[in-house]
Amino acid sequence: MSKQSASQNEAIFLVGMMGTGKSTVGALLAARLERPFIDTDEAVERAAGRSIPEIFEREGEAAFRRREREAIQEAAGAGAVVALGGGAMAQPGMSEWLTAHGHAVWLRADAETILARVGDAEERPLLAGLDPEARRARIESLLAERASAYANAQLTVDAAPPPDAVASEIARALGLEPDLEGGGAAS
Repeated sequence: MSKQSASQNEAIFLVGMMGTGKSTVGALLAARLERPFIDTDEAVERAAGRSIPEIFEREGEAAFRRREREAIQEAAGAGAVVALGGGAMAQPGMSEWLTAHGHAVWLRADAETILARVGDAEERPLLAGLDPEARRARIESLLAERASAYANAQLTVDAAPPPDAVASEIARALGLEPDLEGGGAAS
C-alpha cells in the first residue's frame, strides 16, 4: 500500500462508477474522520429543486454537468469528504482540478459488482430503461470510457469489500488513521 498524506483541511473526493459505494463509504469515512460529508448528487438536486433524472430530462446532461461542477467546487472548501457522481471526474479538466484541491480516491469495482449493486437502475439516467444485457454493455462501455480519468486519482481502493472496511482503508492510506493491520487494498 502506498501512503498518501492528507491534512484535515483538504477535501477527500470519492470518485468512480455508479454503484461503487461512494455515498455509503463517504458518509462512513466522514463520520470516522469527524468531517462534513457532501454528496454532490444530493447538493445538485437541492439546488435545482428536482431529481437528477428530471434534470437530465428537462435540461439535458450538459446542464446537469454544469450544476455538478458548481456543487463540487463549493464542497471543496469545507475540508469535507465529497462523493461525486460517476461521470464527474471524466469531465474536461475535472481530474486536474480535483487533485489540485484535495485528494481524489477512486473506488474501483468491476462490472459484475456494479451490476449487482445498481439493480434495475431505473433511477439512474444513463441506465434507465435498459434490459439486463444492455445495462451490462453500457456499464462496460462507461468503465472503458472513464478508466483513464479515474486512474488520475491519487489513490485507488477496491470497492468490493464492505463499506466500513473501504472507509477504514482510505483513512489509513491517507495517513488519517493508524495502519494497525499493516496493509490493505489500496494502491
